[in-house]
Amino acid sequence: MENETENSVIENILHMAEPLLVGKNMELVDLEFRKEGVGKVLRLFIDKTDGVTVEDCANISRELSTLMHVNETIEEKYVLEVSSPGLRRPLKKIDDFKKFKGKLVLIKTKEPIENRKVFKGYLKDTNDEGIEMDIDGLLYSLSFQQIYKANLEIDF
Repeated sequence: MENETENSVIENILHMAEPLLVGKNMELVDLEFRKEGVGKVLRLFIDKTDGVTVEDCANISRELSTLMHVNETIEEKYVLEVSSPGLRRPLKKIDDFKKFKGKLVLIKTKEPIENRKVFKGYLKDTNDEGIEMDIDGLLYSLSFQQIYKANLEIDF
């Protein structure tokens, strides 16, 4: 029952956050709502073309908090955190993969593929079904259904 409630809360927050962010030329990268320590944490990761500032995070936090209060979105006690996705930004949507073509990524798969579940290499191509990546000169094709988790990696 708790998972169903959390999913409903997340869906309601998405309906409020997406238009708010789009209106400010920002995007919602990820959203988490979970129990941590003694209470619940609602965490939004936002981004924009020229990077997110502390002021951006504070403004979105204030505006979203007001919307959530007016709409009585979460009845229990929670902490709202708004931040940038960081250098190891998660790749969640097809557009994320397209946007970061040529970048170093770390992919974890649900099941082993060629006896491995972790792939670190350069994102070569993306289509509606999946990605192609270059790992030390070898090309690997992974479908989105095979991908468990994907992040940008720091490329020195």
